[in-house]
Amino acid sequence: GLRRQAAVAISQELSRLASHSPGPSTWIHQVRRRSSLLSSRLEEKPFSEMEMSYIKQGEEALQKSLRILEDQDDWKTETVAGNGDKVLSKVLPDVGKVFRLEVVVDQPLDTVYGELVDNMEQMGDWNPNVKEVRILEKIGKDTVITHEKATATPGNIVGPRDFVSVRCAKRRGSTCVLAGMSTTYGAMPEQEGFIRAENGPTCMVLRPLPGSPSQTRLTWLLSIDLKGWLPKSIINQVLSQTQVDFAKHLRQRLARPVPV
Repeated sequence: GLRRQAAVAISQELSRLASHSPGPSTWIHQVRRRSSLLSSRLEEKPFSEMEMSYIKQGEEALQKSLRILEDQDDWKTETVAGNGDKVLSKVLPDVGKVFRLEVVVDQPLDTVYGELVDNMEQMGDWNPNVKEVRILEKIGKDTVITHEKATATPGNIVGPRDFVSVRCAKRRGSTCVLAGMSTTYGAMPEQEGFIRAENGPTCMVLRPLPGSPSQTRLTWLLSIDLKGWLPKSIINQVLSQTQVDFAKHLRQRLARPVPV
């Protein structure tokens, strides 16, 4: 409160000085501008303890995911598609089995980023494996809480699952990282007809293809506990196929003509 009063007093004094001089000097303009910025920042609503907890969870998911991807050892090939799309996997002591999709998309980074981040709630329109993605809460400019419903696999081998996740989007130069992990959210308890699964740490890394800025290299680290009684062989097949299907459907989405 004292800082706010001081900022207001400084602003008033600068106005008085300016009105009694032929013309305010440059430094008065600069200090007045800084005082105005200070006042506006003091009026900003600080994050609550719960919001800070979600922000930290998103940062933790991001850092942990990047550490996993940076370790190039012990990755084994699961699937290689005819177009070069590749799924790798490895087993981590504290996480379990994780999957890594490596693809190149014939679209610039900003287009891919916009579809995956800005339009994430539309993912159910183009990805048959996703029934719905809904943003439950936005926290600051980088963090959101989401509820995702996944469709059942053909033959209902794996029934419908849903997830409550905290997601964090960061841009560092020409690299974008979209990270997330499961969280708890009081306003979204377990839903009838869905098994509440857990994911994370998980992330997507987007980079322009070297020498070809109109193309984007996408790396997707996937870590999911589907819960329920499922053989590991089925889980591994479902998750690797989910990544391959995602790349196919994303390309189809991005290839559509943009409506005028």
